[in-house]
Amino acid sequence: MKKTLKKIALSLLAVSLTAAALTACGSGGADKGTTAAGKEADGKKVLKVAMECSYAPYNWTQPSDANGAVPISGGSDFAYGYDVMMAKKIADELGYGLEIVKLDWDSLVPAVQSGKVDCVIAGQSITSARLQSVDFTDPYYYATIVSLVKSGGKYENAKSVADLDGATGTSQLNTIWYDSCLPQVPNANIQPAMESAPAMLVALSSGRCDLVVTDKPTGQAALIAYPDFKLLDFAGTDGDYKVSDEDTNIGISLKKGNAELKDAINGVLSKMTKADFDKTMEEAISVQPLSK
Repeated sequence: MKKTLKKIALSLLAVSLTAAALTACGSGGADKGTTAAGKEADGKKVLKVAMECSYAPYNWTQPSDANGAVPISGGSDFAYGYDVMMAKKIADELGYGLEIVKLDWDSLVPAVQSGKVDCVIAGQSITSARLQSVDFTDPYYYATIVSLVKSGGKYENAKSVADLDGATGTSQLNTIWYDSCLPQVPNANIQPAMESAPAMLVALSSGRCDLVVTDKPTGQAALIAYPDFKLLDFAGTDGDYKVSDEDTNIGISLKKGNAELKDAINGVLSKMTKADFDKTMEEAISVQPLSK
């Protein structure tokens, strides 16, 4: 969610936990044969979707097509996770082919703006700041903000944000976790933001900080790689992080003005409920790296 976490064992999951931003590309522009869903391949429209491929359970990189993973454009690896599941459903419903483009978090929005990709499905919050650069579909997931701390540590029994008083914390760069949530911790010693979710988790694991703030799916995924972590969920209490719908509603970004593709994707999403989203996320978590 990133305002709002490389390949086998812990390395694969670490990379796959890199957190979650969306970029949108829209109809390719002046290229002949380009449609609202991108360039045609063998007479079939292809939906080019960008993501980090390193932000489990939203998206990650794996060495095979197990569980229905999709090849990553320009490489020999495959992408899977919640975002890939949703991309496949959207492409199938619309009768498009699917191409997954792996990009760094900060490259996502520029890619969609420039037309390099048709959309970004990468766990990005629908914020007013992002809406100045790209358009968004309706939400395709609704996130909850949580904290991760070390089991046995000073803050393992915290029941509210207030109980985290004085903690040293960090989170991923350019996310609501870092920009909006960490400053709510009383007397927090806020460390520089991490470039990725894996880096954020390593900081906590190594003792460089007391807590990190993230969303619940990312936190649940982290517990598999780091069993000594504890997830603190204050949702539904007066002690929770104060966030708005724009912080927790996760959408698919597209190039501004690409109404045709936006409407088409919203048509697919409108057939799904929050329960459908949650069920798909549970499935993603169950098959992520190191899930067994």
